[in-house]
Parts: sequence; structure tokens; C-alpha cells
Amino acid sequence: MAYNYPDVTVRYPIYKVDGVLLTVCPSHYQWALEDISAADAGRTEDTNMDKMRIGQIRKIELQWDYLTTEQAHEVLNAFNPEYITVEYVDPQSGNPDNGYLRSAVFYVGNRSAPMYNAALGLWENVAFNIVERSGN
Repeated sequence: MAYNYPDVTVRYPIYKVDGVLLTVCPSHYQWALEDISAADAGRTEDTNMDKMRIGQIRKIELQWDYLTTEQAHEVLNAFNPEYITVEYVDPQSGNPDNGYLRSAVFYVGNRSAPMYNAALGLWENVAFNIVERSGN
């Protein structure tokens, strides 16, 4: 069941995908910030690390547990395009005035959806990662 969103502080962590409200809240949402290092970065012979960060990207691990086939269909189709614009809760750079939401373009990693109960049309989970397309 989806929330009505009168209070901007109450949102699912994945709010919109390509401008459409997501009606199923993830059971697992793990935000990560990953550094992108220059090609010649690395540890020198005197053991110093030259990280040479040239950018950062966000990666979000997502999982929805015990979904109906209809819910699994909604999630999988929302995240099916090659690139998607996702409005999501970002604890580092989200805007506090709108519930710490941030919008960025992501691509989707491999998806999995093991069946839980075929007779009831329930899926154990739908799981995948989304990775920011361009760093900053």
C-alpha cells in the first residue's frame, strides 16, 4: 500500500523512478558512496597510498521481500530501462527541505526474483543494485 505524501518527511527511500511514484517500499535499502580513482592510482613501494580520487558515485542495494506477482511486476518494470532517473533518499547530499531527496540517473545491475509460493503467486524477494551513471 502506498503512502499519501502530504508530509515531505514521510517517504519510501525510493520515491520516484522516471517520474512515477513507486508504490512498494523496499525491505532492504543500503546506500553507499564509492570513490572513483585515476587509472594510475595505487600504493607506492614506500607503502603510501595515492588514491587520486577523480569522482564519486552512489550505489544502492535494493531488495523487496515477499511480493505478490503484481508487485514484483511493478518493481521489475520500473527498473527495466537501460538508464533511469531515480528520486531517492540520500543521507549525504539530499535536500533537507524535501526529506533528503536527491535525483540522479542510474543503471541497474543483474536482477533476481526467486519464487516463494507458486500457488499463492508470492515471490521470496526481488533484489538488485542501482549504480549512478555519472560521477561527480
